[in-house]
Formats: sequence, C-alpha cells, structure tokens
Amino acid sequence: MAPHSKAGAALAALRDDLAGDVFAPGDPGYDGARTVFNGLVDRRPAVIARCADPADVVRAVRFGRDLDLPIAVRGGGHGVAGTALGDNALVVDLRRMHRVTVDPAGEAVRVEGGATMGDLDRATQPYGLATTGGRASTTGVGGFVLGGGTGWLDRAFGLAVDNLLGVELVTADAERVHANPDENPELFWALHGGGGNFGVATALTLCLHEMPEFSLALLLYLPRFGPDVVRTFREVVHAGPDELGGAVLYLTGPPHAFVPEHLAGTLVCGALLTYAGRGEDLRKLAEPLLALPHEAELAGDMPYADAQCLFDVPSGLRNHWSAEYLTGLPDKLVDVFCARADTMLVPTHTQHLLFPQGGAVAAGPHEWPVPYRDAAWAAHPLAVWADPADDERAAAWVRDVRADVRPWSTGAVYLNFIGDEGAERVRAGLGAGNGLRLAKVKRRWDPDNVFRFNHNIRPV
Repeated sequence: MAPHSKAGAALAALRDDLAGDVFAPGDPGYDGARTVFNGLVDRRPAVIARCADPADVVRAVRFGRDLDLPIAVRGGGHGVAGTALGDNALVVDLRRMHRVTVDPAGEAVRVEGGATMGDLDRATQPYGLATTGGRASTTGVGGFVLGGGTGWLDRAFGLAVDNLLGVELVTADAERVHANPDENPELFWALHGGGGNFGVATALTLCLHEMPEFSLALLLYLPRFGPDVVRTFREVVHAGPDELGGAVLYLTGPPHAFVPEHLAGTLVCGALLTYAGRGEDLRKLAEPLLALPHEAELAGDMPYADAQCLFDVPSGLRNHWSAEYLTGLPDKLVDVFCARADTMLVPTHTQHLLFPQGGAVAAGPHEWPVPYRDAAWAAHPLAVWADPADDERAAAWVRDVRADVRPWSTGAVYLNFIGDEGAERVRAGLGAGNGLRLAKVKRRWDPDNVFRFNHNIRPV
C-alpha cells in the first residue's frame, strides 16, 4: 500500500488506532504473523491486524470494508484448511484475545475468540468442571465450536455446539452483536456448525459439566494385532457407559517414557480409552484390551488438561486431513481400515484414526446444522509430515482411506476435519436440508460475502 494513497493513509490510521499490532508486507514480523499451523499454507495477506480487544476488531473490520478487502479470521488454533489467511486480504488475528472467565456457580465459561483448548481446560479444571473440547490442547476454541466440535468428551457431554450458550460477534458491518436463544436466534442457529461465515466471534459462552475426575488408558500393540484390537475396542465402547470415549489408531511409536525403545519410529496400533471418571473404574472397562498382547501401557488417573496434550502436533509441519462418517463398524470395514495402515507415512506424526460417536452426540439436539450427529463411527486420516517430497504420497494416502471406507459412509462430514474438498463436501458438512436457511442468514449478516475464507456459504 503506497503511503500517500487512500489505502496508505487508511493503513497509517489503523496503526495509530489499533491497541494491538498491525503487519503489512515489508514490516518486521510480517512473515512470522502470516505463518500458520499447516506448513502447506503460504499466503500473503495485504494487512494483518492482531487485535487486542473487541474494539480493535471493530476498527479492523471497518478498515477492511472501507478498502473493500475480503476478511479472513484467525483464531487460536489449527485451522488445517488454511482459511485463517487470504492472499491480498485483511486478516483479523485474535490470538491476543485469549482470556477465559469461569462462572463455577452458573457452570458456564466465557472464552475469547483467540483462546485454545489448553487455555480453556486449564481454567476450568480447578473447579472440577469441563466441556467438550477437541483432541489436542492446541485446538482453537472459536473455530472448533462454531464448526460443530467433536472431542474426547462428546459421548458424555455432547458436541461443542450442544454446549453453546451465546456468541459475541462483530459483523461485516463492523457492528457488535450478541447471538443466543433470545437475541438474534436465527443467527445463533447458524453459528451451530456454520463456522466463520457470519462474522468475527470475539467471545463464546459455553455450558460446563461436573467432571471431578478423568482417566485414560493408552495401549500400544504390534500392527499385526490391529484387527483384534479394533474389534475388541468396538465391543468395549459398545458395552461401556457414555462417559467412555477414545479412539483406535495407527501411529508412529511416540517418544514417550512409557514406550519401549523398539517401538520408537515404527508403526504401532494404539487403543486410547478416555473416561470421565476414576482410573480404577476405567481399568475394569479396559480389561478386554488389557488382555490382548500389548507392548506398552499408560493407564490411570490423569488431569484432563494434561491428557489433552498427549497428541499435540508441532506447528509448521505439512498437514492434509479428511474424514468419513460411518454407519457402523462391521468386521469387513475393520479389515479394510487396518490394511490401509500399511501405506501410511512412517515415521511421521501421521495418524490413522477410528473413533466412536453415540451417547450424548446421538442424543443431542437435531435442529443444528451438524448432519454427522447420527453416524456411529468416524474414520479420520491425518497425514502430517515434514518433507515436501512426500506431499503427493500423503495426499494419496488420505484419498485412499476415504475411498476404502466410502461403502460404509453416511455421506456427512465434520468440516473442521477437511480442507478444500469442493462445494459438495461443504453441503455434506452442513446438511442438505440446511443450505437455503443458512444462505438466508448469510445474506442477512454478510450479503457481500466479506467472510469468504472458510467453508463458504454463499448469500442468496
């Protein structure tokens, strides 16, 4: 932006007005500010506004509208699709806004838009309270919740959107509004799965649940036992209470103290059971898995916020994720799933997951635009690697996983798990019957599609 142009003058004014920081091409810190979790994403925004408070967000959005810039929103976490950045766009960066305020008496929590799950879980844990979060401490709360929100506690407490009490939003007109069951209820409905299409969520209020104790069991097996592990895990979860969750996964043997040296850097099959309760009760539930020949075992009570860190992945690696939601987990599908582990990238942070739904997920409200709620299981391939030479191999493996399990797919998908897979997949993630209603909400709140760097809903 030329310093004497209208844009240059507006940028200078933004630098003066913003309590936070402003980065433009050529500024010290610009390249760092445009670096995101997924190392495959390399985009050059026109301006990055790292906002300190909601007033900053209003100023930034007004700046973007005055210059007719499309606006991308960056929360606190992964955003694997890379939608936190847009070439020649304004990025509203919320990472300085990460305050978490717990109301233990009201069993609710207000979370600013740049907070991560680690911020949320560390704040609620001293009160023996929790809500459904993602499967890593580095997940951003805002994008996670607005996209639907599935995690280790969803069978116990429902999807994240089932726990959403209200959203504070800055709209495309740079207005601050509230969305809850009483204020702007149609907007509130759309925010239950519609993601960042409708504005910048500066804060969310979530319902909390009593969870004084948490425990987990992580067992590692040689890959040849994979089919037995998956079938046993399936039966353990089906027979267990809603408080029991987890996943069965193939991964590279991690460098944890409980993992023997001969597994490090090799393909292993893992069974992870998470439990909103005591470790001694979890051990009883896990007995069939413990009875299988396993190479490593971590089992017992663990603070939930610590458990959330077990599968954190370093930022900056190359990521390609996807998912298919499944009608069930018959033996044939188990065999197909396990066979595909042979072609995954090892040693890398790649994970080949199956996780159960049911419980409070299936029992939750069906009016929200989250069409994957009724699926029994989900297959979730996460290719995570460092070497650009592996790009095609990684993408091909993810495609192969999807193709393998497609005969059992419900057709629905959780949009936070995927990148740009086309308009049909966006419709599959929002629900075919919700498209027109969502598009009308979009027209009401963002008729010019200013917020288009997302799984986009076009206004009609």
